[in-house]
Amino acid sequence: MRYVDVDGVGRVSRIGLGTWQFGSREWGYGDRYASGAAGDIVRRARALGVTLFDTAEVYGLGKSERILGEALGAERAEVAVASKIMPVAPFPAVVRQRESASARRLGLDRIPLYQIHQPNPVFPDSVIMPGMRDLLERGRIGAAGVSNYSLARWRKADAALGRPVISNQVHFSLAHAGALEDLVPFAERENRVVIAYSPLAQGLLGGKYGLENRPGGIRALNPLFGTENLRRIEPLLQTLRDVAAQVGAKPAQVALAWLISLPGVVAIPGASSVEQLEFNVAAADVELPAQARDALTAAARAFRPVSAGRFLTGKVREKLGR
Repeated sequence: MRYVDVDGVGRVSRIGLGTWQFGSREWGYGDRYASGAAGDIVRRARALGVTLFDTAEVYGLGKSERILGEALGAERAEVAVASKIMPVAPFPAVVRQRESASARRLGLDRIPLYQIHQPNPVFPDSVIMPGMRDLLERGRIGAAGVSNYSLARWRKADAALGRPVISNQVHFSLAHAGALEDLVPFAERENRVVIAYSPLAQGLLGGKYGLENRPGGIRALNPLFGTENLRRIEPLLQTLRDVAAQVGAKPAQVALAWLISLPGVVAIPGASSVEQLEFNVAAADVELPAQARDALTAAARAFRPVSAGRFLTGKVREKLGR
């Protein structure tokens, strides 16, 4: 495993574990998964050196935090647990209450990384950050982070907090590489962290899906799996396959290895089984030659997906047989 030291948080594994699926109905894993496989996955992750575990109060309406805390057991205070507050009413008293509820479900006295789940479109960060600053000063959290923030809003959050907002968790993968342009250079320059969620583009970068094999369930709503986008992404997928053959790994592992080769970037893939977790963690041992890494970066930048609007129009036409 590879690690990065993060101020206030500690030693963070470059491959972490996302736990949205713990207790969440939308992924279809159900109660049996939550009471069995989820705990097995967390315990195996610890054995493999994973220290970053990401959750949120809205994941399963608190179930994810509870399941994660129980699975970590006595080790919960020794790892970098990251949770998130949804800033619906982002006032200091509410922030304190919500953090306390999350910490209670996790079984923690201190949450290492506490993140604002998304920018509030009405209230500026000057409203929520006094509450986050209070949590920092009282030792309730180790560091403050944000999620789904643009670089401009990240900077404003810094100013509102009066100290560095240490991380920004964003949608980031070879298939969704916008963070390359500004967030990654900022993180490298300012000693911050970019946390990449959906790092495998819901399985698209694993090579399993294509025009002849499309996913069902929640993935079917992802515009990346539309006909036109599957055509457009093929050059990127071919580059991924070529590099995978070169380094003796699977495409999905190369996609993760590319992310964590970038300065200040960590990835938090989910896992539906212990085997999938082990597969993901093995990506930390994949060494990408500079030429291969550059080829992947160029392919990622060249991919131009169609808009969500065009995706929906195409879905309607497919249904109508046009």
